[in-house]
Amino acid sequence: MRLILIRHGQTPSNVLGALDTGRPGPGLTPLGTTQAGAIPDHLPRLTASGDLTEVDGLYVSPLIRTSLTAAPLARTLALGPQEVPGLEEISAGDLEMRTDAAAVHAYREALARWSASDLAHRMPGGHDGHAFLERFDTAVERLASAHGDATVVAVSHGAAIRLWSALQASNVAAVEAVAVSLHNTGACVMEGDPERGWQRTAWHGDPLGGAGLEDEQAHDVTADADEGSTAGR
Repeated sequence: MRLILIRHGQTPSNVLGALDTGRPGPGLTPLGTTQAGAIPDHLPRLTASGDLTEVDGLYVSPLIRTSLTAAPLARTLALGPQEVPGLEEISAGDLEMRTDAAAVHAYREALARWSASDLAHRMPGGHDGHAFLERFDTAVERLASAHGDATVVAVSHGAAIRLWSALQASNVAAVEAVAVSLHNTGACVMEGDPERGWQRTAWHGDPLGGAGLEDEQAHDVTADADEGSTAGR
């Protein structure tokens, strides 16, 4: 399967720097809507054929921002996005909706610990890395069982895509989960399947519509790593 994972468009919480991971979550900012609208024209570069017609399925997480991001692509493909539990963002637990530096560091530190194989580390008031990996794996297995070797697009979330792709790709060091950035409507391509394993064949950290659609003034806390983190170094 060719699995194209796209991060959702910008939300108000991405601008404020809030750890906003709960359901149903916020909608998109005007920039987020523009980012989503650019996806259909720029996604073909991530397909094997360069043609959107090879996309066999379109999936979103239960958080509303992914459905809004997928809407322009859904219209272009004439595919109804299917909601799949498990594709949502890594829960912030007790840190939910906080914007302070200590909370942001604790969230990012958990991601760094998980990328350094310390999956038993627990997010404050939340799950450990094993629980995250199991639920995202389960969601991907559902997509693979439905589509076989076809191309599938799933709109998901920044920290979740960064961590899952790095942990599961055999050609990528796990610590890359906290070494690379994934801005709103950035994407990665994973090829393989749950039985044979995965390789990460493309990484597009900027918005698919180009770096001009990135908001350099936003405090987007799940786009990249905490420079002060010590885990995984």
